Amino acid sequence: MNKSAIKSFAIWARTKLINEITYKSGLIGITDKGISHPLDSSTDNIQYFDIGTEKPYEIKDREIKQRDAYIKRIKEKEATSDYNTAFNYVIEEIAYTWFNRLIAIRFMEVNDYLPSKTRVLSSETKGKTEPDMVTSPFDTDMEFTSEEKDYIISLKHDNKLDELFRFLFIKQCNTLNAVLPELFEKTSDYTELLLTISFTDSDGIVSHLVNDIPEEDFTEAVEIIGWLYQYYNTEPKDEVFALLKKNVKITKERIPAATQLFTPDWIVRYMVENSLGRLWVEGHPNNELQSNWKYYLEEAEQEEHVKQELEKIREEYKKLNPTDIKVIDPCMGSGHILVYAFDVLMQIYESQGYTQRDAANSIIEHNLYGLDIDDRAYQLAYFAVMMKARKYDRRFLTKEIKPKLYAIKESNEINKNHLKYFGNSLSDIEKNLAISQVEYLIDTYIDAKEYGSILNVDDCNWELLYRFIEDFNIEGQMSLDSVGAEDTKKSLQELIPIAHAMAQKYDVVITNPPYMGGSGMNTKVSNYVKKHYPDSKSDLFAVFIEKWNTMVDQNGFNCMVTMQSWMFLSSFEKMRINILSNMNIANLMHMENMVLGIAFGTAVTNFMNCKIKDYKGTYNQIKLNDLNNQGIPKEFPIANNRFAQVSTENFTKIPGSPIAYWVSDVIINSFEHISLYEKTISPSQNVTGDNDRFVRKHWELEKSKIGGKDSWVFYAKGGGFRKWYGNLNEVVNWTPIARNIYQYGDGKHASQIINKEYWYKKGITWGLITSAIPSFRIMPQGATYDKGGSTIIVEENIYNFALGLLNSKLYLTFAQIMNPTLNFQVKDVRSIPLIFKDLELVDILVSNVILISKTDWDSFETSW
Repeated sequence: MNKSAIKSFAIWARTKLINEITYKSGLIGITDKGISHPLDSSTDNIQYFDIGTEKPYEIKDREIKQRDAYIKRIKEKEATSDYNTAFNYVIEEIAYTWFNRLIAIRFMEVNDYLPSKTRVLSSETKGKTEPDMVTSPFDTDMEFTSEEKDYIISLKHDNKLDELFRFLFIKQCNTLNAVLPELFEKTSDYTELLLTISFTDSDGIVSHLVNDIPEEDFTEAVEIIGWLYQYYNTEPKDEVFALLKKNVKITKERIPAATQLFTPDWIVRYMVENSLGRLWVEGHPNNELQSNWKYYLEEAEQEEHVKQELEKIREEYKKLNPTDIKVIDPCMGSGHILVYAFDVLMQIYESQGYTQRDAANSIIEHNLYGLDIDDRAYQLAYFAVMMKARKYDRRFLTKEIKPKLYAIKESNEINKNHLKYFGNSLSDIEKNLAISQVEYLIDTYIDAKEYGSILNVDDCNWELLYRFIEDFNIEGQMSLDSVGAEDTKKSLQELIPIAHAMAQKYDVVITNPPYMGGSGMNTKVSNYVKKHYPDSKSDLFAVFIEKWNTMVDQNGFNCMVTMQSWMFLSSFEKMRINILSNMNIANLMHMENMVLGIAFGTAVTNFMNCKIKDYKGTYNQIKLNDLNNQGIPKEFPIANNRFAQVSTENFTKIPGSPIAYWVSDVIINSFEHISLYEKTISPSQNVTGDNDRFVRKHWELEKSKIGGKDSWVFYAKGGGFRKWYGNLNEVVNWTPIARNIYQYGDGKHASQIINKEYWYKKGITWGLITSAIPSFRIMPQGATYDKGGSTIIVEENIYNFALGLLNSKLYLTFAQIMNPTLNFQVKDVRSIPLIFKDLELVDILVSNVILISKTDWDSFETSW
């Protein structure tokens, strides 16, 4: 697959479509500056617009209604934003609509999935640029009225081939509505009015789509749809992060662009095979089936009591029929994970004697579920899954079977007063219950696109609610109050299945959730996660782990690819402890920077919803140089010391319970000893609130002003790599007046001061952040420190031992366990275990090396 060509096309196509649609919009008097009225010479059937030429631009009949609908859509968005933002949003919306349809039709024609078997954008004849649809419009499956036939003949006669192409393309989209209604919605609206595609323009989007991306890329897999989706969003994503640097929070409209990340195919296979695949073969052993799964990991060798517990679980798995399995991707994007889950389910069905045709129908009806906040991504996921079903059943598109995939809807516009028109044939008790539950769902889904599938939805009487919304009658009740009731019915018909999908339990959850730190969340999202997910609120991906762990059936799997930070950082400690206390980690693939294509470490974790003491999970690490030129592991799993099968009980023995799967028994057992915690204290750091005012280099002041208890004192602020002694160049104003400002503030700057009992104490200090290994050194008596120069105060009798231990290679081993990032937190430093040995010898060695380091430091002219 030529990803470079795909990326170039998608980025270019977005700009091209937006520019062309914006230009066409301007011709009908609608720009980012405002909406113009038609010229006075207009009539009821024709409208004219001044475009700066001798002849005005003309629209008529249906186009006038389309323009009115276009204006209405802009005003709908303007209700929650300014006009310019609303205009640009609708233009983007139209561009993406046509982009989706263009690539969908291209996929279908290349794979011969079009019902008419006639190519729409290209030709079967090599070297022929005119699409077969234009050459032979009456050989397609499209039905034309006599007027349309005359129009087609007239256009061909006048050689207006691009105009004919646009007419036929729109007609084809409307025809495809019968088989793919969620993607090819009827286009007799403003989107049709603004379409400007051409096949004769060598620099047009159709020409580039047909010629720039090799046909075989469309025949390899539906995966190309996902890559096109990701690359199309490249510039919007860059814009979001540029705005974040200006402290502009991520709005709900920008969430998809900011958080969307396409999952490489081999990682998808790992996730599906080790969750859905494991669920099936653990209860239905099948070596032939399992041999298809390159990334499947065998169960670790377990202790006897663990084997007995696992056997009980397998007995439950044996009871599963293929139709029983429920699989969901709650952040489905373009549907890549669902597509491969479809393939694995197909293999499972076939192993049970199903035909491919029956299996395809059953998978759509019973097995696959998907959610996303992005309507456009939903359309592509819907298309991808439908194409997968079409691959196995040639007649599938004519069966009107709709996948259980949903774009999450909001309830903001639903009128509760209309509920009285529903459920009239129900008993009073049933109707009152239904109304109560529907009102609850309406309240829950207000601003739902802000939160997506982290919304908590209570279980309801779904069978009753489905009956309630279909039992609708306003005959004889027409009044002002009933206006819009039909719209309410349609909204509820969309909302109830979404809520049902979000409330029910699943056997398997598989997803790549959005990554969004707390600093990027807008107020609504931030408040929601703080209230409902306090243990994981630091990042949206962690919220998804916590949320969807609760949505997995007993003994089911939740498999997610996420940032690695949840495995180690103290901000996720409560979340880790909760997971380790209630779940097993069946397997975990730890990936270093750029393995997923992003500049930070990630992890694919397969959580199993049960807790078996001493259960051993399987862990492996993938480094960037383990991948070949196609970004796929050269071997799997990676051999040697990056493959481990360990018990989760090991993690709970380590302070903070980091997921340190590589740690040896010797290291694990060392935590049974006391730690540096018991021998140290860690006061909060000083913050002046205004370093320009209160901090100086020591050579900037008279010597007499430095060192006294009520004058200026040395100030440890971290600095570069320096062990044992040094990095004391700054001094801080420690006069009573300055200290009073630090302690109580001056109304201008946030500041704080450590408690008085810790003033002037000798300690060990280091730089909080480093690009290399940490370096620990003396903070001499009489000095103080800030956050950049983190400090602990150590009992004097083990001071040298502690300083030596922290500057040893052994500490690096522990640091990588506690927090394998570049932040060396006080908590992580103090967690190192102490095993005292040769105290006197260590004391002498450390004293000597401190003296050597001091002599070296004092040889520089900047030394005090």
